[in-house]
Amino acid sequence: MNPHLARVLLVSFGAAAAADLVSLTAGFDPGHTVAKPLLMPLLAAHVAARGGPWLLVAALLFGWGGDTLLLFDADPAFLAGMASFAAGHVCYLALFKSAPRARGAWFLGVYGLALVATVTLLWPDLPAELRLPVAGYSLLLTAMAYGATRLGLVAGLGGALFLLSDTLIATGVADWPQLPRPDFWIMLAYAAAQFLLVKGVLGRLGAQSAPGAAYGELCSANR
Repeated sequence: MNPHLARVLLVSFGAAAAADLVSLTAGFDPGHTVAKPLLMPLLAAHVAARGGPWLLVAALLFGWGGDTLLLFDADPAFLAGMASFAAGHVCYLALFKSAPRARGAWFLGVYGLALVATVTLLWPDLPAELRLPVAGYSLLLTAMAYGATRLGLVAGLGGALFLLSDTLIATGVADWPQLPRPDFWIMLAYAAAQFLLVKGVLGRLGAQSAPGAAYGELCSANR
C-alpha cells in the first residue's frame, strides 16, 4: 500500500476527468480522445496503490477497454465495447458477493421495473441486430447496480449513475431526442459512477482489500 502514490493517482484521475468534460463542452474532439482512455487506468492504479481488491482493478480495466472501443463509430466496436463493460459488471457482481445482503427489498422492485421499462421502450427503436445484445447487457448492468446497494449509499449511487450513463448511450443508439452535449452528461455520470463505486468498495471492503484476501473470500463463498 502506498498512500502518497494513491493520492497522486486519484488527483490525476480527477484532472483527466475534468479535461475530458471541458473538451466535450468545448466540442474539442482530440481532447476527449486523449483524456477518456486515461480515466480508468488511473483509477485502477489508484486502487492497486491502495491495495484494493483485484476484482475491482479488473472491473476498471474492462471499463477502460469499453471506453477505448466506444471511441470508434462502428457497430462491431460498439458490441465489443459493450462486451468489455459486461465483463466489468461480472467482476463487480463477484466482488459484491462478499458484502452483506442488500437492505430494502424495494430496491429490487425499483431496478426490476426500470429494466423492464427501459428495454420495452427502447426495443422498437434499436437496430434489429442490437436489440438482443442491448437487452442482455441491460439485465447485467441492472443486476450490478442493484448489487452495489449491498455496499451502502455511496456504492449504490455509483451503480445508479452507471445505469443512467449507459441508458443515455442507449437512447442515442435508438435515435431518441438528446440533451445538448449528450456526451458530456454521459461522461459526467460515468466518471462519477466509477469513482463512487471505487470509494464504496474501498470503504466497505477495506479489511479485505489485499488481492489475496479478496480471492480467498470469494473462494470460501463458493464452497
